[in-house]
Amino acid sequence: MSAPATKRSKVRAALRGLSTALIVSGTLLLIDAVLTLVWEEPVSSLYADFQQSELSGELDRLEKLPLPPVERRALVKLPDPKRKLAFAARSLNRRTDDGDPVGRLRIDRIGLSTVFIEGTDAEELRRGPGHYPATVLPGQRGTVGIAGHRTTYGAPFRKIDKVRRNDDIVVTMPYGRFTYRVEQTRIVKPTDVWVVDRRSFDRLVLTACHPLYSAAERIVVFARLVRSQPRGAAA
Repeated sequence: MSAPATKRSKVRAALRGLSTALIVSGTLLLIDAVLTLVWEEPVSSLYADFQQSELSGELDRLEKLPLPPVERRALVKLPDPKRKLAFAARSLNRRTDDGDPVGRLRIDRIGLSTVFIEGTDAEELRRGPGHYPATVLPGQRGTVGIAGHRTTYGAPFRKIDKVRRNDDIVVTMPYGRFTYRVEQTRIVKPTDVWVVDRRSFDRLVLTACHPLYSAAERIVVFARLVRSQPRGAAA
């Protein structure tokens, strides 16, 4: 075979290899896009699953830690269960930093059961839903605010638009279990920070970007506290 023919043969082989690689990469990108549309972004989802496993273990250890002796004695002296819960909530707030797990969130309607952490920065929300630091923890008077992703990093709030009025949302803390009943869902602007303002009653507010694959608006679920049950040190 002549040198020019050999060269052409090598070029054709290289082009075939390149086209095959492009087809394969294009197919993988298409699969990824389809999975994102019908489910959630798969790479970040694996990361979130790993993080949730770690957070669950950390929360289990946190629940077993005894209160400092001074706080334990003060807690025993409180006769009112509500005051015990508020005291325990303040204690947990003092002992946790941004990124630390603080509780578990369960919504049966959408099959959600997840650990949520303290903080709502981008890095923190990659690990799971995050508690707004400017809001109280369950057990304290006021508004508890929690934000979460809908399409990436496990997409914990992907189906939040399926939550309905009178659905129960259960928040389990190391010191108590709190049941909130959904009152309404609203679509608001990202600048509408009033949604986490304090009210005259105890409530839970869940927020996420809306619609899917967009940050143009926010979907907000409002729920009122209907039942609280001490556990752990508060019990």
